[in-house]
Amino acid sequence: MYNSVDENSSFEPNISELDMAHLQKLLQQQSQRRLLSENIAILGCGYVGCALADYWQEQGHFVTGTTTNWKRVASLSGFVSQVFLMKGDDADAMESLVQGQDTVVVSVAPTSSQVVDEATYETTYLATAKNLVQALNQAPTVKQIIYLSSCSVYGDRQGGWVDEASPISPSEPRSQILSQAEQILLQASSEKQKVCILRLGGIYGPGRELINMFGGLAGMTLPGKGDRVINWIHRDDIVEAIEFARLNELEGIYNLVDDSQLTVKEQIERVCFHYGLPPVHWAPSQLSLRRQSVRISNQKLKAAGYRLIHPQLLI
Repeated sequence: MYNSVDENSSFEPNISELDMAHLQKLLQQQSQRRLLSENIAILGCGYVGCALADYWQEQGHFVTGTTTNWKRVASLSGFVSQVFLMKGDDADAMESLVQGQDTVVVSVAPTSSQVVDEATYETTYLATAKNLVQALNQAPTVKQIIYLSSCSVYGDRQGGWVDEASPISPSEPRSQILSQAEQILLQASSEKQKVCILRLGGIYGPGRELINMFGGLAGMTLPGKGDRVINWIHRDDIVEAIEFARLNELEGIYNLVDDSQLTVKEQIERVCFHYGLPPVHWAPSQLSLRRQSVRISNQKLKAAGYRLIHPQLLI
């Protein structure tokens, strides 16, 4: 929150009139920054990017969104002020995109039509990060870069807790690439240009409800105990947290997950109960495919002042 100065307030006598004038000027500038229209680029207008663009358009900002698919240009025009048809590995297009921008949000992901292999991840994430950092050298107006990463960079901790200070241990090539992209972008951080990395849990929300993910498992018998922990974050909170990061000029790495630390078994049980579906049964004697299980702390973002819209998992 930004504070305001009341003309009738009393101050400690050791604060000079010059200090007072400087303080008032700073607070006024901070308040104005919340209200003034900014130029914002969203690199990758998919599920999250479109919701974010729609939010910022309503706030009166000039939003430039990108897509790699020319078929989406017309529909995307309803969410943004300007559309760029480009790929992140196009250095010239990246340089044009960042010109005159105040904030750049990186929300890229492979398209659904692409084979999501290691090479595709490198093109999508590493090439984008490298070209963006290079383009920023010629874009002095950019004050902040907000990059949407993934909690998968922590690797499998067998249900143990991690926070932003924990060493990362990406267990698969795609997560390793995400980690490399983080490091490339963090190198662009400076006193005048802040870089904020938001590591997201699993994304759900409108059109991505848990019933669509787990409902098909109702009545089945699944291998293992279902004791793997999955961390989630609602799309509403992603949008609000990005705006919080922008307004407060956050820099560094922040985990963005909700407060629910539920196992797969607990999540599926809640979905089945809520929708009146047959319960899922588990077969501990049957080996299950080992996947990442980790409990993600969100205390750093909370300590910065962010309050979750949906702290618990919505069923």
